[in-house]
Parts: sequence; structure tokens; C-alpha cells
Amino acid sequence: MAYTDDAVKAKLSALNETQESIVTVAQWVMFHRRHADRTAQIWLQKIRDSNPPKRLNLIYLANEVAQQSKARGKDDFLIAFSPIVVEATSTAYKGATNDIQQKIRRVTEVWRQRNVFEGPILEAVETRVNEIDKSRSTGKKQQLGGSLFKDSSSGSTPSELQPLVPLQVALTKAAMTSSTSATAAKMEYEKMNDGKTPHPTPPVHAARLSQLLKTLANAESSVSEVIKSRRALIDGLEKILATNRSELSKEEELATSLSEKKSQTDTKKRDVEDAIMRGLSTDGTSGAQHGDHSMQDEDGGRPEVEALTPPPVEAITPVGSPKPDQDHHAPFTEEPTLDLSGISGAALPDLSNISPGGGNDFDFSHANGAGAKRRKTAHGEEDYAQFAGGDLDADVAELLAQEGGQ
Repeated sequence: MAYTDDAVKAKLSALNETQESIVTVAQWVMFHRRHADRTAQIWLQKIRDSNPPKRLNLIYLANEVAQQSKARGKDDFLIAFSPIVVEATSTAYKGATNDIQQKIRRVTEVWRQRNVFEGPILEAVETRVNEIDKSRSTGKKQQLGGSLFKDSSSGSTPSELQPLVPLQVALTKAAMTSSTSATAAKMEYEKMNDGKTPHPTPPVHAARLSQLLKTLANAESSVSEVIKSRRALIDGLEKILATNRSELSKEEELATSLSEKKSQTDTKKRDVEDAIMRGLSTDGTSGAQHGDHSMQDEDGGRPEVEALTPPPVEAITPVGSPKPDQDHHAPFTEEPTLDLSGISGAALPDLSNISPGGGNDFDFSHANGAGAKRRKTAHGEEDYAQFAGGDLDADVAELLAQEGGQ
């Protein structure tokens, strides 16, 4: 069968999932490798127009042709497929069932393991497939916030960054297309200028040079699109950067002001706490203005209070007592008793039964009166010896001590 567009379309339409069908069509396509570029374009269009199962068979066909060409050292189809394999794979993957998608992923893994295509091309294929998976996983939550890139005017993307989303999407697409085109152009150019490759006939050489020019022009155009998209993204980023720098300057000034206010407030707080510890009120005035002057001295402390001492007590030894050498058997005489009216009105205990020396009786029946008191005393030597030292009675001393404590 002669090579025509209709012949290629007929072969691709008759393709099914059996191994025999795939191998047979692959051999016919490889036989007409001079038309590799045209065959690749018809294959891509067929993928666009077919249903998911048919697309999987077309991917199998491209895999067979590419691996056989690489094994035989014929790069015609590798060069022809390189610029379009990313789009073709993503088209076949999108909208397919999970089973078909897993099979397509298995094919791309084989391409990577056997280095069928260049690394950038395989990375672009994997990136596009991952984007489709991500879009599908977020599609169910579209009502809650939208997808990450496509049609995401709201959702998880901050409003300040939303103008950058379409720019980044355009750049990503342009970069993937440019990568595949530039790689294909580089490979074809190196092949055409390889000194070890025998020169074909002039007509064939002219045709190949013409094809190389188209490939290089296509790659140049794709790279120019990438440059344009990247510049647009950089302009958007610079606008956001300028806005953030302006806001940063204002926020730094605000932070400095707040720090100064915090330092001043902390100093005032310490001053107030120190004033409280010194016994001052929060407004710094002395407690004397609030009626506490009697409790503080000039230094803000409490005044010193003189200790309370009991009043002096006269000796109890009666005036005019006889000398110790006098006869202790002398008769009793009435002497004026000690006047205790100067002592505070505290009641004295009943001492009428106390016999200091030898059973002498003391008459205190009129102790509380204002007049003079009298008592009977014995002039015995042993009686005066008890008072010679001037010692107070224990009970009296205790009473005086209690009065001093009051």
C-alpha cells in the first residue's frame, strides 16, 4: 500500500488492542519512516479524535515504533514524536478510566527506564499527568473553593496572588512546549551536522534541511513564548514585591513605636511597684496626706516609740523605824504608813494576812481611802532585815509589769 494520508488514517483506524495488530501497523509505519513527521501529526490528530480505549492503543503503537526505532538506530520517529508526545500522552490520559490511566503511566515508566525519550521530555510528560490527577482530585471540591490553577478566581489562593495565577499557568504550559521543541530541534540539528553520518542524495539532503529549518523555527517560537510569559510573571511579582516592601517599611516603624511604648510602660510599672514597696500610694503622695502622719517619720518609716517604764516606787521601809540595835521586844508603836495614793488606781491585793518578819499584822482595811494609813509593826530586828534590800513583792512586781505593758 502506497503511503498517503488516507492510508495512514486507515491503518490507525484498523488498530486494535491485540499484540498482532500493534506490531503489524508498527512495521508498516516504520517502513515509511521517510514520512515520519507526517505520520506523527496524523497520529496526534487521531488521538484527539478517538475515545479513551482507542487512545490507549495509539499510545501502545507509538511505544512500539519508538522502541524499535531506538533499537535499530533509526531516530526518525524519535525526532518526530518528541515535540508532540507530551500533548498526546496528556490527551490520552485525561478523561480516561483509572484502569487506562494506570496502563498509560506504565508506558511512561518504561520510557523512563529505557531512556526512549530525552529526560526533559519525560519530565514534561510526568508533570502534565500529575496536573491532571491533581485537577481531578480537587474537582469534587470545586464548590468549596475551586481548583489550584484553572479558573481559580477565589478559593485557597490569596486575593493578592490571584493575578499571578494565569501568568504562572501560561508560563508552565509554554515551558513544557518549549522544552520538547528545543530538545527535538537540538537532536535533529546534531544529527544533520554529524560528520560520521553519510550524506544523502542532494534532493533528500535538501528536504531534511528544510525540515530542520521548520523544527528550529518552531523551537525558537516556543522559546520566545516562554520568555514573554516569564517576563509577564516577573512584572507581576515585582509589583507585589514593591507593595510588600512599602508595607514592610510601615510595619517596621510601627514595631519600633510599640517597642518604645512598651519600654516606657515597663519603666512606669517598676516605679509604681517601687513606690508601693516604700509605702507610697500609686500617685506618689505621702501617706501623711491621708491621715497617716502619726505612723511615719520624715523618711517614710514608722517613728520610734519610747519603751513604757513603770513609775518609781518608794521604799516600803517605814520612816522612823527603830535602829537595829534597839531591843526587839520593845512594844508596838503606831507609825504613819506609806501613802500609796500616787500609784494608778489599780487595785492592790489583800495583804492583811501577810506576816513578813514574824507574824506582824498589817492593817490595809482603808487602802483605797484618800486619808493617811496606819499600821502596826513590830520593831524586831528580823522584821527590818526583810525590807533592808528594798525588794518588791512578786505579786506587786507582776502587776506593775502588766500596767507597763498596757
